[in-house]
Amino acid sequence: MQASEVARAVAAATSIASSLALTFDDAIVLHDSNKLTLRLLPCDVLARVAPVGQQVAQFEVDLAQRLAESGCPVAALEPRVEPRVHERDGFVVTLWTYYEPVTPHEVSPAGYADALERLHAGMRGLDVPTPHFTDRVEQAQRLVANRDRTPALADADRELLGDTLRSLRRAIGERGGAEQLLHGEPHPGNVLATKNGPLFIDFETCCRGPVEFDLAHAPEEVGENYPGVDQELLRQCRILVLAMITSWRWDRGDQLPNGRQLGREWLSQIRAALDREKL
Repeated sequence: MQASEVARAVAAATSIASSLALTFDDAIVLHDSNKLTLRLLPCDVLARVAPVGQQVAQFEVDLAQRLAESGCPVAALEPRVEPRVHERDGFVVTLWTYYEPVTPHEVSPAGYADALERLHAGMRGLDVPTPHFTDRVEQAQRLVANRDRTPALADADRELLGDTLRSLRRAIGERGGAEQLLHGEPHPGNVLATKNGPLFIDFETCCRGPVEFDLAHAPEEVGENYPGVDQELLRQCRILVLAMITSWRWDRGDQLPNGRQLGREWLSQIRAALDREKL
């Protein structure tokens, strides 16, 4: 979130908390990206705040409720207030349960894989409108092709990313495997290590596709513990996802710390992976 927006976002969240009779005297920023994540104390509520035009908050709330009701390993909404989206001063705010991290913070590969498998099982029973994973690939393609948005991307790197996104999007789509509702980005940053086991958060990138697309966001050891994986498809999805996240790093508006350095490192990894796979 832009620095100029942070104070207003915090004010919006605390104003809503006050209107709901949630006691607080401090708001601690836990994470700042496209959304601002706050821990409100002493009521111990997690508030997620985003600009009105840059969110899918109602979708996330509805989906999280349905997944929790079916026993999926997902973070719960705050139970002391009505589960809904709040809007104030150009921001939307959703309120969630805060989970105290356990020690160690890392989730074991087997536990991670089991939780993701249970999440996928619950998602298979839901019929909700979401984009296809290829729609997200197309967004990355458009970004790479737009020189105004990616002015620092060298021509050779632009060609590499464009070709990789195009060829793997086609190759994976032509495999014709089973597809279902996916988390979209179940990377370690979207998995909480809690006393109740791993819990998934942040469903704004949900899409439809093969489970291997989700697994491509997780550490390699997770894929080794997930049953029934098409390993060749997973390798292709890993390169595709790497090309996608590399594309985001070259967006002139990208705010990820050290994002440009990561972009350069990932370009090298893409070249090495393509050489190994002979793609």
